[in-house]
Amino acid sequence: MRFIAIGDIHEYVRNLPALRPHLSGTEAVVVTGDLTNYGGRDKARQILDALRSAHPRVLAQLGNLDQREVDGLLTSEGINLHGRGVRIGDVGFAGCGGSNPTPFSTPTEFTEAEIETILERAWSEIADAPLRVLVPHCPPKGTKVDRTAGGLHVGSTAVRSVIERRKPDLVLTGHIHEARGVDEVGGVPVINAGPLREGGFVEIVAESGTLRAELRQLERG
Repeated sequence: MRFIAIGDIHEYVRNLPALRPHLSGTEAVVVTGDLTNYGGRDKARQILDALRSAHPRVLAQLGNLDQREVDGLLTSEGINLHGRGVRIGDVGFAGCGGSNPTPFSTPTEFTEAEIETILERAWSEIADAPLRVLVPHCPPKGTKVDRTAGGLHVGSTAVRSVIERRKPDLVLTGHIHEARGVDEVGGVPVINAGPLREGGFVEIVAESGTLRAELRQLERG
């Protein structure tokens, strides 16, 4: 089974045609958050329509720059990962959208305690899956993938705690655009694909009871 993960779309869908060849034969597209730029249901629906034109099955959650009403839209569409677990074959995905508090008071922010509760609730729904993927929009604190351009680590302590405690097979995250890359927490790989505008995506392959993931880059036209 193959999956493609992207994040931080922020209404920029012009790279979807270039992504389409990579979607052939995949089970689903996983969106780690931030479909819009401060947008609500209507704008998020436009982005979902564009995503579905590239692949019929999408799993998604709101990011901190999506209005909270986007959560309701994704739930009504039956594709929400925020606070939920979704299993496709042997692979379970458990998500937490939004972010920990920022200096910018963005639309969807949670306390660290709330993030931990949300992730644990989602995790409980996939705990018995053979392969488990944690999908927090906000990266874990103190890693290569939560570091701002100014060198500050602004990730979530709660996300890190859940990773260390639950030991998922893979973590897919986003939120910090300039921190595109790969790191690990307690031996668990953590990948931030960066914003879709810059062409980053993650290819995930589940095979023979194992999960492997690779950070990839769209060719620039």
